[in-house]
Amino acid sequence: MPMQAPAFDFQQDFFQLFGLPASFRLDNTLLDQHYHALQMQVHPDKFSHLSEAERRVSMQWASRVNEAYQTMVDPVSRARYLLSLHGVDTQEETNTAMPMDFLLQQMEWREAIQEAQHVSDVDALDKLELRLQHEMRALQQQLAVKIDDERDYVMAAGSVRKLKFMEKIAEEIATAFDAIEH
Repeated sequence: MPMQAPAFDFQQDFFQLFGLPASFRLDNTLLDQHYHALQMQVHPDKFSHLSEAERRVSMQWASRVNEAYQTMVDPVSRARYLLSLHGVDTQEETNTAMPMDFLLQQMEWREAIQEAQHVSDVDALDKLELRLQHEMRALQQQLAVKIDDERDYVMAAGSVRKLKFMEKIAEEIATAFDAIEH
């Protein structure tokens, strides 16, 4: 029997594509296994001998599998995607309203990063980075509860917005490290 491009359903969401439950809590090892198995099935090199149309379908599937994996492997992207499946827009670009204590904390982070960079204090940046990672993990745990347990998608959207702010702080820390090294 001649080899054909795999026939998948383009209507499947990313969780269905990987055969995983639609949940924020995710077994990354299982995700990786499913990703590699799907990549083996849809990799365009396997279909180079087929018709142009079949190669195009294979390429579309390979792209979809890659997009799905990149979305699923990143906690913030996964949360954003899950919320979109439930009809909730995180409004990251339009709703920047945050609790005052959170905004004050962001200002403190930025001041500490600038100070550490100004005096080339790598140890201080290391400590800031560790503290930020800890706080981001705690917020991701809260996000898991809001999405998976409580199904409070509106509150979860607020947590996603907070995580986006924190990702920007992480980028600023990385930039400060780069500035000190050069």
